[in-house]
Amino acid sequence: MKELVEKELVTIYCFVIMPNHLHLIWKLNKLNGKEKPSASFNKITAHHFVNDLKEHHPKVLDYFIEKTKDRNYRIWKRDPMAILMNSKKKVEQKIDYIHNNPLGVNWSLVKRPEDYLWSPASFYLEGDKRYSFITDYREYFG
Repeated sequence: MKELVEKELVTIYCFVIMPNHLHLIWKLNKLNGKEKPSASFNKITAHHFVNDLKEHHPKVLDYFIEKTKDRNYRIWKRDPMAILMNSKKKVEQKIDYIHNNPLGVNWSLVKRPEDYLWSPASFYLEGDKRYSFITDYREYFG
């Protein structure tokens, strides 16, 4: 995410990385050459995941095999759900959902959103600057 922000391809307002999925609220600013930033994100992260699995969990890698002419593994699901964020109310509702995802009944990973390491909830709730690539949505949605 940080790399895409530094290249000014995206603006990231919120995210959460969960054990088996992630949520992002971002604005796509421009193409990465001929490629959409979301495709760049998928390609870069998939490459890192495959290399990590090869090195640390080679048996798990078999679950991701997909032999096609353009790939050997499928890490990311095709056609992720995209929701147009066209109002402050909708953005705030989704940010609230994202911040509370780690607290959900199926997860119970932390007791408070700001305690979850893989989310900028602490940025919004406590002013933590750990994720320097986050842009406060209120700057955009006022």
